[in-house]
Amino acid sequence: MQYRKDRYGNDISILGYGCMRFTQKAGRIDLDKAEKEIRAAYEAGINYYDTAYIYPGNETALGEILRRLGIREKINIATKLPHYLVKKPGTIEKMFIEELKRLQTDYIDYYLMHMLNDVKTWDRLKELGVDKWIEEKKSAGAIRQIGFSYHGNSENFCRLIDAYDWDFAMIQYNYMDENTQAGCKGLEYAASKGVPVIIMEPLRGGRLVNDLPKEVVEMFREHPRQWTPAQWAFRWLWSQPQVTCILSGMNSMEMLEENVKSAEEACAGEFKEEDNLFLKGVADGINAKLKVRCTGCGYCMPCPKHVDIPGCFSAYNRRYTDSYFTAVKEYMQCTTMRKDLTVASNCVGCGMCEQHCPQCIPIRKELENVRRTLEGPVCKIVGKVIRLVMKY
Repeated sequence: MQYRKDRYGNDISILGYGCMRFTQKAGRIDLDKAEKEIRAAYEAGINYYDTAYIYPGNETALGEILRRLGIREKINIATKLPHYLVKKPGTIEKMFIEELKRLQTDYIDYYLMHMLNDVKTWDRLKELGVDKWIEEKKSAGAIRQIGFSYHGNSENFCRLIDAYDWDFAMIQYNYMDENTQAGCKGLEYAASKGVPVIIMEPLRGGRLVNDLPKEVVEMFREHPRQWTPAQWAFRWLWSQPQVTCILSGMNSMEMLEENVKSAEEACAGEFKEEDNLFLKGVADGINAKLKVRCTGCGYCMPCPKHVDIPGCFSAYNRRYTDSYFTAVKEYMQCTTMRKDLTVASNCVGCGMCEQHCPQCIPIRKELENVRRTLEGPVCKIVGKVIRLVMKY
């Protein structure tokens, strides 16, 4: 296993274990199977294990497995505070104590604000005293490092990086999302500020491996490197020195062994121009189903009515390249789970965005398509419930 440094010079395995996808058996996590996989991961040198408060039964399962194996002090636990459920200061402490109990530990190595997507939300949390609470926990050693996980555009990500003295951040990033979400721009900005970045969704939930277009499958099969689609995706990420660790939800020994092998062989800077061009061709093959050719450059922003135009288009495209559920989930994350709604239906048709779009996209027309596709009755009801729970 290879390692890269965190902010304080500690070694983090470049391959991290995403525990969210532990195998379920009869509606519950299969602890025995998960234990075997965690043991194999630990023996392979993986020392970063990611979970979250809201993953059903996940923290409890990980805590029990680490107790069985007796390796708590030898690995790093990353878990997350569901800040969107926090309405009063005491809730933060209550949730944290519950997490410690579930994980059978008295400290968290890497603690994240879960799905922190804009500065206004962070400001709301500071009004509840979260910044002072963090400092108290860090001083007491109960939290070793503090960070946030993020779904949104690069502009808001960079603002969040500057809003606090973060120890690390987590973003969705892969060769399909190079210019969407936080993207390459966000990754490089974080690195320029000395903030290590953990990568989630390196395979877009498995969709860069499963259900690929036939033409793309053939491209991988004919390439002289003979890497699998997963190996291409992971090694593209590890080739970038700004990437500290990549999470993978490994729920089979075969998946674990393949990813460990890639992590042992990969190196920073190994991708040459021809490799990047090949993956660009792969991305073009996958993107053939795209409805809007938005690159996520952000020149159309800011919208006077607060529409997250790149975020809307990214989710809309996801409807045709991935699935409806994935598209709605992303749409909710980047438009509804913010203090100020950034939905497509905010558009009043002023046309300011179209004056600046380098791709000459008919943005107003496409936002109407987004609204019709992703703002149906069910989505509106779910969105209202989410905002009611979050008290936005």
